[in-house]
Amino acid sequence: MYYSKEEAIQFIEQNDVKFIRLAFTDIFGKQKNVSIMPNELNKAFESGISFDASAIEGFKEESKSDLFLIPDARTMSLLPWRPTSGRVVRFFCDIYDKEKKPFISDSRYILKQAVSYAAEQGYSFLFGPECEFYLFKTDEEGNSTNVPLDNGTYMDIAPCDKGENVRREICLTLEQMGINPEKSHHEEGPGQNEIDFAYSDAISAADNLTAFKAVVAAIAARNGLYADFSAKPIKDKAGNGLHVNMSVKSINKKDTTTNTRDYMICGILNRIREITLWLNNSENSYQRLSKFKAPGYVTWAYSDRSQLIRIPASIDSLSRIEVRSADPMANPYLSFALLIYASMEGINNRNTPPAPMDMNLYKSNIDTVRSIQKLPDSLNEAKRIASESEFVKRHLPADIIESYINRRTIG
Repeated sequence: MYYSKEEAIQFIEQNDVKFIRLAFTDIFGKQKNVSIMPNELNKAFESGISFDASAIEGFKEESKSDLFLIPDARTMSLLPWRPTSGRVVRFFCDIYDKEKKPFISDSRYILKQAVSYAAEQGYSFLFGPECEFYLFKTDEEGNSTNVPLDNGTYMDIAPCDKGENVRREICLTLEQMGINPEKSHHEEGPGQNEIDFAYSDAISAADNLTAFKAVVAAIAARNGLYADFSAKPIKDKAGNGLHVNMSVKSINKKDTTTNTRDYMICGILNRIREITLWLNNSENSYQRLSKFKAPGYVTWAYSDRSQLIRIPASIDSLSRIEVRSADPMANPYLSFALLIYASMEGINNRNTPPAPMDMNLYKSNIDTVRSIQKLPDSLNEAKRIASESEFVKRHLPADIIESYINRRTIG
């Protein structure tokens, strides 16, 4: 349900809400928030709540540190795991500077710009992420022991699957928050799970994915577990993927054609190496790629899960594709924005992709794949390619590019 400003204020007054979380993400997709009391909400809507941006990774230096959070009323949601007496609601926020201009490094604003750009060209995009995560047992202090919750495998049931009750609780909590999980199941790795989302517009999809990770972490902790979204939690087991399902529609027509879909595929294939740093932003990301169904080559095909892009079997698959290289540590706002821009470049240029790669790349010999372009093999290679990309420089602020390239990670 989408709320207006007036409806949000009325809801808070009538439902014993005592704390309001104003949420946003840093440029790496990590959720942050500040809590205010209900009597501060009008001020938040009108002029924003200030915070020290210099303390947020990748935002501002100390001399230019004042930024303001203005809640998006449409995103208000109760947090069901918080007390029912003295309830807590959360808003996602837009970030503004002291001149009341959008903060150019706000990743939510960057995605809004991408959506607007596509709309100006006559197209809209829908996203349906599929997010994987591991559940690990915890010690007495709540820290991960790196011992998986179970030894289940793909789509197992209880008792092999010990995570089904946790997944059920997560899905019911998401529904209470107005987020629609489509399906959930045990994944290939021990203690590994997946929950998929119904299609929604790009901004809602990114908001929902950000909220989803917070819900999973909270519900896991309540059950004495630790939720791990890193790309490769266990060395010799399946990694965590963030499979991004995308559909493109013409705003002025009922449906798009297979040509439009193919142009979109070509646009992404042409730019994927340049934007990989934003889809896979840690050293750990590159331990996942090319293993256990994670792609390693710049290819596409129908149905085949060894490819970077696949067209899932579906009755309405004319414009639906699945991009399989991203992992859950990616910032969804920046990732979706770059995928939209790459798609629109393909659509506007009417470029057609190469022939689909109708082979299992995991079982192909070296001579067969030698001539196929690869995704970056390491974080350093992804940084180098990104730093040389005019495409990235056109669509992301210099501060974000610099922060990603200069960031030191241990993951």
